[in-house]
Amino acid sequence: MSQTATTTTVRETAVHDLILVLADSKRLLGMRYAEWILGAPELETGIACASMAQDEWGHGRLLYALLKEVTDVDRLEHGREAHEYRNIEVLDHAPADWFDVVAINALVDQALTVQLEALTDSSYAPLKQRVAKLIEEERFHSAHGVAWLKRLAAAGDESRDRIRNAVTQTLAVTARWFGPDSDDARALVETGVAAAAGSALRQRYLDRVQPLLHLLGVDAAACANPDFAGFDPVARRTAGSAPDAATITRIRGDKNRMFLMD
Repeated sequence: MSQTATTTTVRETAVHDLILVLADSKRLLGMRYAEWILGAPELETGIACASMAQDEWGHGRLLYALLKEVTDVDRLEHGREAHEYRNIEVLDHAPADWFDVVAINALVDQALTVQLEALTDSSYAPLKQRVAKLIEEERFHSAHGVAWLKRLAAAGDESRDRIRNAVTQTLAVTARWFGPDSDDARALVETGVAAAAGSALRQRYLDRVQPLLHLLGVDAAACANPDFAGFDPVARRTAGSAPDAATITRIRGDKNRMFLMD
């Protein structure tokens, strides 16, 4: 195989892996928002959760569609088992309370934005053409999460402690999601798929969320150099881990398959 053909294959594999990581993360994030449409502390917040869920599911479908030339998109959306998903691990299970939802809203949305921003000049044109719209909608999501985080931080000692704990746990997993400076990360940059990857994106992310961390007294130093033991750089999650089966059953729409139409 020629050097050009090898480079093309590496580029295609890298971009397909990245798209699936983003699509799965958005799909699971949309589910987590949707679970709080009726449970949010205020009516307006429930409406915001509905809007964010709709956005994330729309983003996921748009990204899955980019893979239609190489795989069965219907199976991606409705046929995979839990262990096949590549979402950010913090989304594997339903948030325990509103503090966890706010931490996810403020930190996970921002991580997705940082990753998408690295694709604005991507050598993969179909992805480059779509990221601007995704980034614009993510900004609303992040702003919503930041506003709620600041509100909870100012609501008294107990509230501040609980949002600090939620942020600390969410941050560690989310910062690790950007992965190590692996062959996969280098391939994304060297082939022009992304402007940065691995530790470079992680540092951009930590710099972006630093004002929030400072507000809560959270030290992000340990998150700059995560432990990647057992980490799968392709799926960007711990090898062998998976979302809970009940979530995937709902996401696949198993109970509603009979109503799907071509």
